[in-house]
Amino acid sequence: MLTEIMVSADAPDTDATPRGSHRAAGGVVTVLVPAHNESAGITETLLSLNNQTRRPDRIIVVADNCTDDTETLALAQGVEVTGTVGNKDKKAGALNFALGELLPDADPEDLVLVQDADSQLALDFIENATDNLLTDELLGAVGGVFSGGPGGGFVGHLQRNEYARYARDVKRLHGKCLVVTGTAALFRVKTLRDVVAARLAGTLPPGIGKGGVYDTSVLTEDNELSFALLTLGYRIASPSNCTLVTEVMPTWRELWAQRLRWKRGAVENCVQYGWTKITRPYWGRQFLSMIGVLVTLAYFGSIIFALTTGMGLNLQPFWIAVTGIFVLERIVTLRFRGWRYMLLAATMYETVIDIFLQAVHAKAYLDAALNRKKVW
Repeated sequence: MLTEIMVSADAPDTDATPRGSHRAAGGVVTVLVPAHNESAGITETLLSLNNQTRRPDRIIVVADNCTDDTETLALAQGVEVTGTVGNKDKKAGALNFALGELLPDADPEDLVLVQDADSQLALDFIENATDNLLTDELLGAVGGVFSGGPGGGFVGHLQRNEYARYARDVKRLHGKCLVVTGTAALFRVKTLRDVVAARLAGTLPPGIGKGGVYDTSVLTEDNELSFALLTLGYRIASPSNCTLVTEVMPTWRELWAQRLRWKRGAVENCVQYGWTKITRPYWGRQFLSMIGVLVTLAYFGSIIFALTTGMGLNLQPFWIAVTGIFVLERIVTLRFRGWRYMLLAATMYETVIDIFLQAVHAKAYLDAALNRKKVW
């Protein structure tokens, strides 16, 4: 893979906008921002990094096969830009290249933040993530808790509700999470080196066999890396004080593609690691998801059968009570968005995305079982 490193002649004066070059507690913080045609949001993303309460020492935009002005916009913000040429492994491949350049010369205690180019960190994200990482030697990664950005109409609104429920769950679990999101995650250099060594030694899946931090053969590289860290004995967390805003999918079609990749990737990561003490909770969630798909099919199938055969619908107290529990769950779990959203949730209008996601799950299981071609 060929690369080129660019520095803008028009970059902001470093004396006027000093970036910490000292080794503060936690070491040097380097941010890697993989970007493929991200001109719509790259400037806002870099502004959120430049305004952090703990400013990163280096910000490197890894421009991957960009055909728009992502690189120009990044350079205008005074950051480094590394361009990849010929990378066919998308985000994971671009990050492996950048980490391959960075890790050999870094101090083991230095920190690396990997952040998507379409997300904006809360201004105290790096400060809080660093504090969390320094308080626990076995903490392998600190991820972010994301909320949905504006736009997307009705489907965007539904995703913002979904993300608000996720944030509530993480807070109630005191940061315990199943996956360190690839949207934004902070690692120690020595942790990432452990992953590379374990892949080369065969302790972890080898990926493409070159020892990259990220396994480029999977659909969900962040999910796989979470499995890798847990397998090596590390813990992972998404503290509630590490927040960020990420884009929502603007159409149902794009949401379908995103969630199909997430779901199939998660299933195949479980198969990849097999049945271990690490993966059992994840297998359990897959099993419950499959049960959910079957229950949904049975529920709507019984309604259609009753209506089409003339049997009609009969309300039973037991099922009315069950329905009431579901309605209450919809209301309470949306507390982070305020009472107006909670009242609206009582109408169960979000059932449309519940059914949509069940359909995605079913398609993902079928594709994985039939080994159909993977689509990013």
